[in-house]
Amino acid sequence: MVVHPSLSEDALDRLFHALADTTRRNIVARLMGGEHATVSSLASRYEMSFAAVQKHVAVLEGAGLVTKHPQGRERIVRGNPEQLARARVLLAQLEQLWSARFSQLDAILAEPSRRTP
Repeated sequence: MVVHPSLSEDALDRLFHALADTTRRNIVARLMGGEHATVSSLASRYEMSFAAVQKHVAVLEGAGLVTKHPQGRERIVRGNPEQLARARVLLAQLEQLWSARFSQLDAILAEPSRRTP
């Protein structure tokens, strides 16, 4: 089995780098239920500066996990479930690949000629 990611290697790196941080995963979890929030309202939920939260949102946006849209003076942030679904598909493919490899290894080790006397 060969894994064919639907994203480029660079896009995958950005995606998994974005998800590697606890705060960013938390922001994604808040926004994936179809909800949206302003950057200001997101910042109020964390014990860090507005600028720090804004940088986290920028990383998520660069990875395609969220989108930002201007609404007056605010920026509305929404989750992008399609991008998260692409990551899920890739991880499922990798899981299938490794499960198949372990099954093959189990079969080889179970062969009578491989058993020790």
